[in-house]
Amino acid sequence: MARRKRQPEPENHERWLVSYADFITLLFAFFVVMYSISSVNEGKYRVLSDTLTDAFVTSAQSLDPIQLGEQVRTPEPVAGEYAAPNPGQGTDPVAEPVQQPFSTSPEALTLGQIATHLKQALSSFIDKDLVKVTQTDRGIEVEMNSRMLFKSGSARLATPVLKPLRKVARILHPLPNQIHVEGHTDNIPINTSAFPSNWELSAARAASVVQLFTRLGVTPERMAAIGYGEFRPITDNTSGEGRQSNRRVSIIIMAQEHERASGEIGVAAPRGRQ
Repeated sequence: MARRKRQPEPENHERWLVSYADFITLLFAFFVVMYSISSVNEGKYRVLSDTLTDAFVTSAQSLDPIQLGEQVRTPEPVAGEYAAPNPGQGTDPVAEPVQQPFSTSPEALTLGQIATHLKQALSSFIDKDLVKVTQTDRGIEVEMNSRMLFKSGSARLATPVLKPLRKVARILHPLPNQIHVEGHTDNIPINTSAFPSNWELSAARAASVVQLFTRLGVTPERMAAIGYGEFRPITDNTSGEGRQSNRRVSIIIMAQEHERASGEIGVAAPRGRQ
């Protein structure tokens, strides 16, 4: 029996579609990767960059500083008292003797004298251009660069600033005036689980300073924590130096109208101007 002759298969003229589909798929994947690389979150990138810099360049800092929302671990000192450290624990940098900074009654001090006390307490930071103490139409303003207070993207106070802030608290403690603590950031957006925007970051930093002052005996009813985010810059945000200047915390001793007129803190208001 003769074998049946095998018929040749018809030539497939559409085999190029397989290679073309593979090429289009690879091209699509390439553009997806390029887009994801170009869409970097600047806030998260800045936090990562500064964190790596701190880890490899700056010295390690203790985790003991105050964190917003932490429960107070030990009773806090008030004026004239000393809080001894608990047995088996290190010395709390906050728990040191609080001494009266004024030789005269705080009610008799002028705005200029209080500003002088603040400048003396923060002189080392003023020399490094990290702190400015000025008298404004609102009262006395202590402007502190965030670089000395916090790591990038954090509201946890650094250990080295607890001592100078304690000196500020000694001066604020006996004064009768309202105290506003205002937090500011630059215009680079941040979006982390703790701080979805610069509003939360600036408010949390101001609240951390208020919380520290409360632990040091400053009356909490006199204080307010305010977050302005990036919306009240003092210089242009187009340069790194400008953005660094805009990242700051301001402590303002609010003067009342009659105190501004007389130039003295704590003076009695004239009748009819309570």
